[in-house]
Order: sequence, then structure tokens, then C-alpha cells
Amino acid sequence: MNAWRFALTWRWARYLILAIAFAIACVLLCLWQLDRRNTALEELDRIDRNYSSEPRSLSDVLPSLAAFDIDDKWQPVTVTGTYLRDEQLLVRNRPYDGSPGFEVLTPLQLADGSIFVVDRGWLPTGTSQDTPDTVPAAPAGEVTVEARLKPGEPTLPGRSAPAGQVATIQLADIQKALDRPTYTGAYGLMVTEDPAPDERPVAAAKPARDEGPHLSYAFQWLVFAVFGFLGLGYALRQEYRLVNEDDPEEMTRAEARRVKDAARTRTDAEIEDALIENSRR
Repeated sequence: MNAWRFALTWRWARYLILAIAFAIACVLLCLWQLDRRNTALEELDRIDRNYSSEPRSLSDVLPSLAAFDIDDKWQPVTVTGTYLRDEQLLVRNRPYDGSPGFEVLTPLQLADGSIFVVDRGWLPTGTSQDTPDTVPAAPAGEVTVEARLKPGEPTLPGRSAPAGQVATIQLADIQKALDRPTYTGAYGLMVTEDPAPDERPVAAAKPARDEGPHLSYAFQWLVFAVFGFLGLGYALRQEYRLVNEDDPEEMTRAEARRVKDAARTRTDAEIEDALIENSRR
């Protein structure tokens, strides 16, 4: 009799198919985590390359209103214009150091009439209302702004905001609200403005240089895939022992395992008694 014949049944074939499917899923999840890590590394490279680079003219980096190359993210630019202070917007639900608050968007009108949206910084939620206690006024008249470029944000379904506020920095929606030619490829996180006001919102912090746990997660998914086959092998071994429990060779091995397990579970007193008994022989 073939002691392993049971493993050739359809039941064990299904178990093998499940283990293979589980391993494939784990490998796909591993590749997904590696792809996310590559995306994070690309972002870190943009930060290293652009964040502290010399400012460039806005028109050089964004030759048209809709233009934007993701490789220019965090690139400082300079632009001169006049703030449309009456068109200022607050972006809701913007935490900063664990505190709830808002970001202040102020449209900057350039000499050609186009609008560049400037994020002037963060303000905390008010002490007694769901708006900042005060919003520092943007400088009046002509101002030169240095800002770091960021792409606009997507619309969040089901997220709304009251008048004078927006749920996300969705530049196409802001353009519609302003009803003027507006840069929709990117907006700017303000670094400085000249002339500088006496007070301004809290400046945006430099992004943390952290690639995230994606590499360790990818390794874990590979380990899970191996565990699936190890579990299958363990189940095969246990059924082999059950099916062949009357086989003399298996009975001998089972007795050896029993003795070994018993030795592992002996108390200190039992071990001492055995040593004393052996010494008397």
C-alpha cells in the first residue's frame, strides 16, 4: 500500500490549489507594496531635488494655465501680482501637529489678469466656532510671492463646505467660483511675500522624509505565502500519521515522539528522581 496515496485525492488537490491561490495573492500584494514604495521614493527624490532649489519664474515652470509636470512638485517659484483679498477661501479639515484647522487660499491676480492660487498657511479652528478666530490679512497692493508648487487635489464625493470655504483644493472648482482665468495645473504653498505683513498664517512644514513601511510589508507578504505551503505540509504530515497509525514503522516513530514529548514536559522533581535512580544503578 502506498502510504501517501491519500495525498493524490481531489480533496488534497483542492488544498494545494488554495495554497497556490493564496501564494499568488500574497505575491501580488507584495508587488503592490513595492510599487507604493517606489512612489514614495520618487516623492522623496522630488523633495531632495526641488524643495531647497533656487526659485524660478512661475511662467518658466508653468508655461500655460493647465500645465504642470509632477517632477516640478515642491519647486519654488516667484510671481508678482495683487491679492484678491475679498475672494479668499478657507480649506476645511486641515490638521496641523494634531490640531484641527484651516488653510488659507488667497487668489493672486497677475498683470495679465490670470489668477494663481496661493496657500498662505494654516490657522487653528476658533475657540467658540468652526472658523478661525482671526484670519491675518494678505498684503494690499502689488506683492511678490515665493511659493512651492503643488498639484491640485481631487474632489471628495459627498464632502461639502459652507460659503467662503472649500472641502479640497480642487483648482478647477476654484476657477469656476472665481470666474477668471486661473492656473489649474498647480497652486503654491507660500514661502515668503514682499512686502511682508505683520502677521501671517502658520507656514507649511517641510514634508517628512519617510518612505513608509512598504518594504517591510512586502517582505511580510512573501513570508505569508511561504507559511501557506508550510501549513499545507504540516497538515499532510498529520494526516499521514493518522492514516498510517497501524503501520509498524509509524508506530515506532510515534512512540519515539511520545517519549520525546514526555521528556520535554517532565517537572524538575521528576528529572531529579530519574538522576538519583540512575546513580543507584
